[in-house]
Order: sequence, then C-alpha cells, then structure tokens
Amino acid sequence: MLAALANPHRLRVLAALADGGRNFVSQMAREIGISRPLLHLHLQKLEAAGLVSSELELSEDGKARNYFVVNNFDVDLTPASIAAAVESLTTNPDS
Repeated sequence: MLAALANPHRLRVLAALADGGRNFVSQMAREIGISRPLLHLHLQKLEAAGLVSSELELSEDGKARNYFVVNNFDVDLTPASIAAAVESLTTNPDS
C-alpha cells in the first residue's frame, strides 16, 4: 500500500476520486492532465493495493465504461507496521 501511495500521480488520482466520487478513465485523465494509458497503469496499481475499486457499466449510448471509486482505507504507520512491511521487501532494492 505504501508503494502505491508513494507516487504523486496516484495521490492525484485518489484526491480526484475523493473529491468527485466515482469517475471513469477518460474523464479523470482530462481532469488530472495525464494520458489515459498512464492513468490506467496507476489505477491498476491502486486497485492491486486495495485503494480503489472499479465497476464496468454501460453508458446510455451503449459504450462500456469502467468507473473507479476510492475505497475507505486507513494507514496506521507505526514502527511495528514499518517492521512488518520491511518483511515484504526484496533483499536488493536496486533489482
């Protein structure tokens, strides 16, 4: 989760979803000012970390749109939680 939150683009995505509720990729890309492929990559990372969820819906014009919403989460950062997170790190951070 911390790795997902360590990117400024992902923080912007979370802020946009927190302010506007659910949104779809094309609209968010325009609001945030990044390309749709880059946004989709960041959304995948956020979804893998459990920070956002997506739902596929058909629009009125019959197009499929993938809507994203921010999930409720709470990051309790303590020395013990950092020690637990370190256990998931690779031995060589440059690899």
